Amino acid sequence: MKKPGPSVAVSGLGLLTPAGDGVDATWQAVRGGRSTAARDPVLEGLPVDFSCRVPPGEDELDQRVGRLSWRMGRTAKLAVLAADEAVRDAGLDPATWDGARVATVIGCSLGTIDKAEEQYRRLEQHGPDLLSPLALPTLTPGHGVDEVSIHLRARGPSLAPSTACASGATALAVARDLLVSGACDVAVAGGVEAAISRLTATGFWRMGALSGRTDAVAGASRPFAHDRDGFVLAEGAGILVLERVEDAVARGARPRALLAGCGSTSDAHHPTAPLEGAHVAEAALRTALGEAGLTPHDIDHVNAHGTSTPLNDAAEAALIARVLPHRPSVTAPKGVLGHALGAAGAIEAALTVLTIQHGIVPPIANLQAPAAEFDIDCVTKQSRRQDVRTAVSHSFGFGGHNVVLALIAP
Repeated sequence: MKKPGPSVAVSGLGLLTPAGDGVDATWQAVRGGRSTAARDPVLEGLPVDFSCRVPPGEDELDQRVGRLSWRMGRTAKLAVLAADEAVRDAGLDPATWDGARVATVIGCSLGTIDKAEEQYRRLEQHGPDLLSPLALPTLTPGHGVDEVSIHLRARGPSLAPSTACASGATALAVARDLLVSGACDVAVAGGVEAAISRLTATGFWRMGALSGRTDAVAGASRPFAHDRDGFVLAEGAGILVLERVEDAVARGARPRALLAGCGSTSDAHHPTAPLEGAHVAEAALRTALGEAGLTPHDIDHVNAHGTSTPLNDAAEAALIARVLPHRPSVTAPKGVLGHALGAAGAIEAALTVLTIQHGIVPPIANLQAPAAEFDIDCVTKQSRRQDVRTAVSHSFGFGGHNVVLALIAP
């Protein structure tokens, strides 16, 4: 293995996903390979009426967020709670840190679509005077990072990358650059999405992106299977605390893993379809490896984007087989968690960190074996014990966004 380039430490993790509240609950469910897909009352009557929801209802979220929850959309609530867990996990205290040196970078793809629907109905039914004065701030993709920055008293750079389903991974790459450049000392970074709504579900259905397995909801998301037919719409938040390695070590923190390389490219091809063969995504993978000082054969594990859509899985499988022919283990958490859009890349980066830390590769839910044409080593049926020292996490988004993160053991 070549000597890695500039790395940053992952010193804290926070997760709020359809698998449960917190890192431990999500990790246990993903390890168990249990799908979280279920009927969704909000989607009743639509062609696709199921999703993967974060368990806490609005009342419970409001209680946990506290007195300012009244002004927040669901994206902000999820982001604030995940950020709290990540900061605690890192052993940091917003009451004592220098907020001017703390960056917040949280990606989001669509923003709070259900709030947009609600406010539009209010305007049409009751007139302008009953439209919330906070309607617009709660709708933006930046709503989550705004409230996290306020909540944590973080006065450094505050950014909300929106690169479709790669948004969370983009945020981590941007946060790493801020740390390496010296623009901040701590970065609270990741992704959030709470965009399950009738409009969103119908839009993705019309696009042909959603699984139509309404008679077998729990088995709908099946990345890399020969009979995959689309993703399951999901929500969630994944937040990581990043620091320069020397700073984390100096304060006595033990990094969970190191973010050693990031690569980003654009297919410049189509609004929704990936480029066949993923040849531009390959450049993102090779850039991440180069930044990390790794060769393709150094990679032990791939956390795949694995959406369970015919085109994406075929392109990604071709990419893995071509660039990583030594067949590293492959997992795809969307079989369990569904597709949380802009949050997915950060959630999956956190899960990759846990795989490195615990030496356990979770199985791909609902997959007995990958499609015959895919020459990749998918982990199926049960978790696999493996000493994982190096891993990559793939994130690909509509519009041709490709982001690859290289993570290594500390």
